[in-house]
Formats: sequence, structure tokens, C-alpha cells
Amino acid sequence: MPLQIGPCDPWDIELCCTLPEDLDAAVIERWQRVASQLLWRLSGRRWGPCPVTVRPCRRSCLDDTPASWQAGGGIGPWVPYVGVDGAWRNASVCGCRSSCSCGELCEVKLSGPVYDVLAVNVDGVDLVPEAYRVDTSGLLVRTDGECWPACQDMAAPEGAPGTFTVTYRWGLPLDEGAIAAVSELTCQLVLACLPAGSKGCGECRLPGNIKRVMRRGMEIEMADPTVIFAEGRTGLPLVDLWLSTVNPYRLAGASQVYSPDYTRPRVTTWP
Repeated sequence: MPLQIGPCDPWDIELCCTLPEDLDAAVIERWQRVASQLLWRLSGRRWGPCPVTVRPCRRSCLDDTPASWQAGGGIGPWVPYVGVDGAWRNASVCGCRSSCSCGELCEVKLSGPVYDVLAVNVDGVDLVPEAYRVDTSGLLVRTDGECWPACQDMAAPEGAPGTFTVTYRWGLPLDEGAIAAVSELTCQLVLACLPAGSKGCGECRLPGNIKRVMRRGMEIEMADPTVIFAEGRTGLPLVDLWLSTVNPYRLAGASQVYSPDYTRPRVTTWP
């Protein structure tokens, strides 16, 4: 699941509607934020990028098996053998510490999608970017010959000796389609709230509560807004076209695979 309950910042907009020249910029900014929140939820809660600082956790500091806290990796199958002293032992194939690597591969799992890594701090010291990389599925891999700390002092503040923190941005980058969609929705939300008699009033194209209009022998049937909203759509062509391409199955969020071997990194939410 995502690390936040909404977009960290309003999405960029390029308005293509006519609004009153004296309209307060704060009004546009407010509805821009509302439109961003709505589209973030309707599109599956995957868009960003949003910065977050996490403190990776092991399942237990008493577990001395390095791979036990490397989420997403295992130590491979165990092969029993008899040592030179006659004792039975278990050996992992190739000495693997990851399902894809022979030899120890130190990695931690970051909830994603991971956009980029801003900083990695171990014992109060920021590592150089050349000391790590990010592999598919949000695996932060140590590449300088060292391994990530097995435990850390969770009672100590971030960046103190004995701690391990990762600051990164998660979420998919906004494309031109997303910017066009949020711009159209922002326009229509602003137009819907203009006072009567002002320029642009009455031009809102958001579905209303009118289903049928009869005038001078002509009858016009309107789309049922309750059906449109129940389908996770807005009734706006550009917005709904974008939603149908990025979230065709109307998922509430990205699919997740649960594993009892994975402990989610800790995130400080207050203060």
C-alpha cells in the first residue's frame, strides 16, 4: 500500500478554460488540490513523486541470518552434507544470499514504485550515491562491498549514530495525459462554484442531478450522474479517457503481495 493517503503536492495544471480575470488565485489553487486528490484516488493511488524517509526494519534483531531481513530475497535451497569432522551440516547452493545472486547481495525493500533515492544515512553519515543502487521492485542494493546494518536504535532520532534511514521519492511521474486531465477537472470544479452572473458561470460540464429536460416539445435525456460516479468516472471526456488508460479495471490501489517474511520500513509521522 502507498506510504501516504494522498498526493504530497497539487499536480501541475495548464488551464484551458475562460475564468474571470479577477478570480482569486487561492480559489484556483484550492480546486487544483481537490482535483489532484480525486484523480490520485481514481487512478489507483500510484502517482507522485512524493518524498518520504523510512527506517528499514528486520523481523527480529535476534535473528543472525543476514538474508532473513532482506525483503524479497532468500538464501536459496539448503543442501545437507557431512563435514570432514563427520558432522551433518546444511549448505546453501553457491552460498547464495539472494534468489538471484551467488554470493552475498545486501538489499532492503522499499515500498514503491521508487522514483529516485535522495539520501541514505548510516550511523549519521550520508553514503555517496555510488555506494548503492535501486533494482526492480524497489530493492535498495549495497554496492560498495559493505552490508546494511542488521539492527538500529529505533528510539534514537533520525540521522543519529546507530540509525539507518533512507530518503526517497515514491510514485509514478506525471505524464502529459495526467496534466491534461487534472487541468480539465480543475477548470470544471472552479466553473461549478462561480457566483451567478459572473463570467463563465453556467459553463460547467460536470454531471448534475438533472436526468431529463423537456422544452417546447423537445426531450433531452441526460446521463445518470450516480452511474457515472459509481463507475469511477467524472463525465468529462479528457479526464475519463486518461482514467480508462491508466486504470482500466478501476482498481482502488496497486496490487500487493503479502509475505510474512517482510517487515515494512518504519515511517515517523509525528513530530
